[in-house]
Parts: sequence; C-alpha cells; structure tokens
Amino acid sequence: MSHVEQVNRLEAGTPVLFGGGQCVRIDADLAANFRPGDRLEIAPKTGELLHIPAREKAIAGNAVSQALAAFERMGSVSDEAIGQFFGAFAEALADDAIWDRVSRINRADVADAKSRGRSTGRLVANEKMRLGMIDGLRGWIEAPSRRGQILETVRHDGFRVELVGAALGVVAFVFEGRPNVLADACGVIRGGNTVVFRIGSDALKTAKAIMDLALNPALEKAGLPLGAATLVESFSHASGWAMFCDGRLSLAVARGSGRAVETLGSLARRAGVATSLHGTGGAWIIASEKADAQIFEEAVYRSLDRKVCNTLNTVCLTRAVAGDLFPVLCKSLQKAADRRGHPWKMHLSKRDKPLVGEKHLERMAPIARAEGTVEERQIELLDPEEVGKEWEWEDSPEITLLLADSVDEAVSLCNRYSPQFVGSLISEDPTEQKRFYEALNAPFVGDSFTRWVDGQYALRKPELGLSNWQNGRLFGRGSILSGDSVFTVRTRYVRE
Repeated sequence: MSHVEQVNRLEAGTPVLFGGGQCVRIDADLAANFRPGDRLEIAPKTGELLHIPAREKAIAGNAVSQALAAFERMGSVSDEAIGQFFGAFAEALADDAIWDRVSRINRADVADAKSRGRSTGRLVANEKMRLGMIDGLRGWIEAPSRRGQILETVRHDGFRVELVGAALGVVAFVFEGRPNVLADACGVIRGGNTVVFRIGSDALKTAKAIMDLALNPALEKAGLPLGAATLVESFSHASGWAMFCDGRLSLAVARGSGRAVETLGSLARRAGVATSLHGTGGAWIIASEKADAQIFEEAVYRSLDRKVCNTLNTVCLTRAVAGDLFPVLCKSLQKAADRRGHPWKMHLSKRDKPLVGEKHLERMAPIARAEGTVEERQIELLDPEEVGKEWEWEDSPEITLLLADSVDEAVSLCNRYSPQFVGSLISEDPTEQKRFYEALNAPFVGDSFTRWVDGQYALRKPELGLSNWQNGRLFGRGSILSGDSVFTVRTRYVRE
C-alpha cells in the first residue's frame, strides 16, 4: 500500500518534474509563501507552478459543494418551475431600480479597472448588454429540455430499451470580466443542471450585485435551491484553479485568454473532468481573384464593430488582387475606425512590405490602448512568428494583413497560424467556396463577415462559449455551447 504525505513546506531550488522528464525548480517566493494546507499544481505545457492557498481551495470547494447539494435536489424540480426562474431573473434585470444599483457598482468596477490600466471594453454593463441578458433569459422560459426526453427507442420481443436525456451535473465556469455571461451560463439550469461561476476580478463586484439583487431572488421565487447558481467570491486566480481541480464537476467551461484557458483546461482534465474551452479568438477573411470588392469592403467593416473572439483579426489577399483590394481594405478600416472615433492599426508581414510605400510605413497615429492613447506607426511590419497573434484592441480596430499566391496557400496559412476558429472566403466562385470549406480546419466557415459566429445571432440561443479546433475537434457536439447542449444520456429497460 502506498503512503501519501501532506506537504506542509517547500524548499527553494527543489526540482519538480513534469511533461515526461522536463524540470522546473521552486523559487524563493513560492517557498516563502507556501503554508500547510496549500496545494501546488503545475501547468503541463508551460511548466508554470500554480500555488493554491488553502483559503482559495476552501472558497472554491464550498461553492462546488453548494452546487452539488442543489443538483441533488433538482431532480424533483419541475420544468415549469425552472421556466419561472428564468422569467423572474429577466423581470429583475428589467426593473430600473435594480439595474440602477447594478450600474452604480459596475461603474465603480470600470473606474477601478481603468485606474490599473486594464481593458474595460467587455466590462461595461450598458443598456445593450442588459437587454441582451433579458432577451436571452426569456428565451429559456419555454425552451424544451433534454431532461426526460426519449431520444431513441430500440424494441425487442417483450421489452424495449430507451435512451433518455438527463441532467449532466455541476457545470463550472471561469470567464473574463463580461457580466452578461453570468446570465448566459444559467442556461444550463434549463436541463436540470447547476452552475458555479468564477468571474474575473475586474467584474466580481458587478457579478455579486447581479447575484444578490436578481439571480438569487429569482431562484427563491421559483422554488429552486439557492445553490443552483453559485458565485466563487474571490479576486484570486487561484480560486479558479482550485475549482477546476475539483473532481466533483461534470463539466468545466473556461473563457478568457489563450494561456489562462489552456492552464485551466489542463487542471480539469487531470482531475478527470470533461472540458469545454473557449480561449484564443481571432477570425480570418481570405479574398481571392474572384472576390467582389464591394462585398469584401462590407465584410471587413461589419467584422470590426468591436473586439470579441469572432472579430476579424487577419486578412489574407491573393497576390493577383492585392494591389486592387488593398485600398478597399484601408477604406473599410477607416470606416470601422470612424465608427469608434479612433484611428486603425495594421500589421503587415515583412515579406509583403512592397505592397505599401515607405510613406505609409512612416505614418504615425494615436492608437487607443487600455493604458490610454499611444503614438504608434499606423502600419507596422510583422515578424513571421507573430503571424498568428490575436490583437486585443480597445477602440482602434487592429488587424494583420498577409498575402498568398493562391486560396490554397491562404488556407494553409490559416490552418497553420490561426486559432482554427472562424474563416471566411470572399469569392463568387462556388467551386472555390466548396474547396475552401473542405480544406479549412475550422468549425465556423462562411463567405461574408465573421461576427455572425454567435449563438444568439446564428442559432437564437444564448451561448455559453464558442470553441475552436486549435486543440482538436470536439466529441459529439457543435462548437457553440448552449444550455440545451449540456446533458447526458441514460439507458432504460422497459417491459412490454
């Protein structure tokens, strides 16, 4: 029998092995800050040592315990009561007095984030966000549930076997500071699941206000257990790490930056928890010799209204039309920039420098950044290793421009350098479109603007996240994760 001891102290310089022979050493700060009851994890790909203090472990564990206790009671909760919860939650958000209180707290969150040089584009809980949350919640009131639904029946002599939809369990979410996701993620409750959230520290107070003023009262009004939706009340990333290490979860969903999501996903998989990861974004538009210039101009413009995961990040032009379409691209960028009141920014592959003159490369512009306005070159040359970089912009639309000899080469570049997420081909040739669809390794493919990739817009369902294929295709479901796609299947024998 093996004996496992609790490690109560660490020594600086101690080697930690990972990834089949790689090694990282404990530094002096980690050794000094580690306390009895703390936990040490390692991110497999990066070798980053993750210190989870006992306090954060307890906060996350208690939240999961509440959600698990609530799930055990959800079996006796009717679909009608769940519908009443969504209606009550929507009504609370529609109450001006309640929303005014949420807005005051959100303004304080935004001001605090700005003072620390943080990006706030997704943090602001404005009227548009409020209406989107309300519409999404109301969409779940009458939505069908997979819970108890007979998905398939196989008949035998004297009996039948039924495949029956069922609730999955506790679903954990870690997401960036976008308050509306709090409402969107509640979609998993429609199918009898429960949910536990960990939101970015910039939006924690806003999330807590929504929980206290709208979500929890709606649960109580509908007769659902309060733990059906639980917020991890911690500003520390360690609480999210601790939550994803909890093997009691049925599904772990992470949204945010690529590296953070990758780390969370590795922790959940190591704990034996299924994952749905929504990290690196950035869409590609490819334009061929068969492109209609007006359609190309409109597609670029409509793909740059604001920075989210499906925003246009990279434009790839075939060389035969680059001279003709480059001015069209600049016109679209200018229109998108005028809409937001700030200049645009372009990164051009170094090998494609001849496309623009030296005058263009010397032009400076006041680019809006999270830390404020910064004078930068409006067109900068890009190193090859940065071709796949996702640009996180505030109000200055920002893209990469590449040239390719053919659509086939453009697709190859996209498959190699993009997050394999969204691809669009501007071409009037059906054969070219068919070849593009077959060759591109991305779950979302189109022939126009890229911002259509949204669960609410495309499927009329509040989305919980959008997955890419950067880390492999998904098993048994589409890349739009919505509340009604979180279920399991039970098998039942019935005598006849």
